[in-house]
Amino acid sequence: MKTIILCGGKGTRMKEETEFKPKPLVEVGGKPILWHIMKIYAHYGFNEFILALGYKGQMIKDYFLNMKHFANDFTLDTSNHSIELHSTNHDNFKITFADTGLETLTGERILRVKKYLGNEDEFMLTYGDGVADIDLKKLVQFHKSQGTIATLTGVKPRSRFGMMRVHPENGIVSHFHQKPVLDDYISGGFMILNRKALDYIDQGWVENAFGKLTKEGQLSIYQHDGFWRAMDTYQEVEELNKVWDDSRPWAVWEK
Repeated sequence: MKTIILCGGKGTRMKEETEFKPKPLVEVGGKPILWHIMKIYAHYGFNEFILALGYKGQMIKDYFLNMKHFANDFTLDTSNHSIELHSTNHDNFKITFADTGLETLTGERILRVKKYLGNEDEFMLTYGDGVADIDLKKLVQFHKSQGTIATLTGVKPRSRFGMMRVHPENGIVSHFHQKPVLDDYISGGFMILNRKALDYIDQGWVENAFGKLTKEGQLSIYQHDGFWRAMDTYQEVEELNKVWDDSRPWAVWEK
C-alpha cells in the first residue's frame, strides 16, 4: 500500500523556519519532520511514498538524493568525483517525487498524483507535519473491518491556551489547566482511502471530501489516544524537539 504525504504548503505560521526551507524539512532531533513520518510508516512495512511537492519542493528532492552522504562518512575523489562510503547507514524508502504546484490546495495535489498509485485498491494519506506512536497495522485492520471508503485517525488535540473553570456566582477561577488535552477528536492524518474516495475529492481542500463521505456513511474514525503532535508554529517545533530529547515517543522504529 502506497502512502501519499502532502508536502506542498508554505508553513506561513512558522516563518522563522520556512522562509528558507519547506515545512517538511524543518528538523526535529537533527532530522526533517518528514523523515520521522516516513520512518513510522516504514517500520510497519509501508515504505513506498508519493511526496506531493509544492513550496521549495526542490529542496526535498535534494535532501533525499543526497541522504546517503548526509548519513554516512565518505571519501570524495575530486579528480573523478567518485565517492567511497565508509558505512551503510541508510533507510529503505522508495519515493516518488511529484511537483503538484505552488498554490495548489490539498485535494488537487492528491488528484495530480493519483497516476502514481498504480492499480492498488487502497492507499494511505497523511500530512507532512504530524507524528504519532500509532500502530499502523492496527489502523489497517480497523479500516478493513469497517468496510467504509475512508478511515481517518482521530486524535485529541492539546489546547494552545490555558483553560479556566469559573465559579458562576462570584467570578472566581476554581480550576486552571495549562494547555490541556481536549475531549473532542480531530483528524490527525494517518488516513486510509479506497480509490473510490478519489471521486469525492475536488480541487479544494481534501477535507471537503470528508463531509460528502459522512453523508453517505462512508467515513470511519480510528481513535488514537496515544501520543500525537502536529508542528504548525515555531513554538511547536521547539516543543517537539524537547519531547524528542526527553522521550521520543513516536520513534516506534527504535522499540
